[in-house]
Amino acid sequence: MFGFLKKLFVAAPAPAAAGAPAAAGAAGNDAFVEFVVRALVDNPAAVKINQETRGDGRDVTLRIACDKKDVGKIIGKSGKTIAAIRMLVNGAAGRSGQRVNVEVLD
Repeated sequence: MFGFLKKLFVAAPAPAAAGAPAAAGAAGNDAFVEFVVRALVDNPAAVKINQETRGDGRDVTLRIACDKKDVGKIIGKSGKTIAAIRMLVNGAAGRSGQRVNVEVLD
């Protein structure tokens, strides 16, 4: 687990060429969110993460779908858990010049 986090936060990606989309880091964000969410819920097999890229590839939306009973575990008390997930993903994505929005579907 620490190796995964180390690769996510320590290794700085090479800057993208001017005009080229920075889509390489999106897969890492998707995998990180999936890993964390599956660890939180009771039914990890039901977790689905859909990724949507808009514009030039720098705006990414990750939509989390899971069982209705597990939505509260992802959101957390007063939204603190989902806020922490968003903060970590945006911190990692910011290194590659991306903006990532994480949404939980009802």
